[in-house]
Amino acid sequence: MIRKLASGHYRLYSRKVDPKTGRRRNLGTFDSRAQAEHHEREVQYFKRHG
Repeated sequence: MIRKLASGHYRLYSRKVDPKTGRRRNLGTFDSRAQAEHHEREVQYFKRHG
């Protein structure tokens, strides 16, 4: 899940809520939405092929 921050950056959050904190886990902050989407695909790949 990608959200735009007030600073103009984009942050990638996990799809599931972290049971320990009750919030979504931060998976990285990026300068552009395209970078965030690219990293999201990388994350999904390694979740299945790691």
